[in-house]
Amino acid sequence: MSGINLHGIWAIYRTEMARTLRTIWQSVATPVITTALYFIVFGGAIGSRMSHVGGVGYGAFIVPGLIMLSLLTQSISNASIGIYFPKFTGTMFEILSAPLNAVEAVIGYVGAAATKSVVIGLIILATATFFTDVRILHPVWMVAFLLLTSLTFSLFGFLIGIWAKNFEQLAIIPSLIITPLTFLGGAFYSIDMLPQPWRTVSLFNPVVYLVSGFRWSFYGLGDVGVGASLGFTAGFMALCLIALTWIFRSGWRLKP
Repeated sequence: MSGINLHGIWAIYRTEMARTLRTIWQSVATPVITTALYFIVFGGAIGSRMSHVGGVGYGAFIVPGLIMLSLLTQSISNASIGIYFPKFTGTMFEILSAPLNAVEAVIGYVGAAATKSVVIGLIILATATFFTDVRILHPVWMVAFLLLTSLTFSLFGFLIGIWAKNFEQLAIIPSLIITPLTFLGGAFYSIDMLPQPWRTVSLFNPVVYLVSGFRWSFYGLGDVGVGASLGFTAGFMALCLIALTWIFRSGWRLKP
């Protein structure tokens, strides 16, 4: 542990968290208001016609999907902006010349992004309890999925921030790929409700595995096995780590 620059990691982590605190109202108020609107629209309009899904009240059923929707978007957004901003302002050279290795820099940026995502997820969970009766059958697994998903997609967001050359590219993957996949990934319904062949097609949507595993930790039910959910998340994290290793070894797009 003596060879790890903990001070450098903490400096990056503290800077990223301070940036969030400067926009605390946007960071906290937005997910709370959005969650309330989802419950009003989906819980009120759809829930009045579809009271239960798999023995779970519809309002409670969509809670894991709402949290997962925010986890994915917030993790990617926080991490991508965190690493893109130094490239945009030209301060990337200071980071590259600092006594930090690649692993330490990633820990600082990804750790801060994952922390912010977990906090937002917990805020949404707390907000949901005002609208519906939420129970968590497997709290340890719930926390595990929460942390694993936040870390994995913070790594993915870090990759996007390195890849992006402008703000348009920074937003294109979260807005045009991740958000649609989340809405089509069983966040607000069970894919068992879909007719064939759409149910089979949905199994090729990676978000299905994330939502299903997270929902299982709440209610003990899911569209796919919990092992498949964990396997997909762990596998995607491994791919992100491999990509990051190559980027830092080659220096691809690290310099502004």
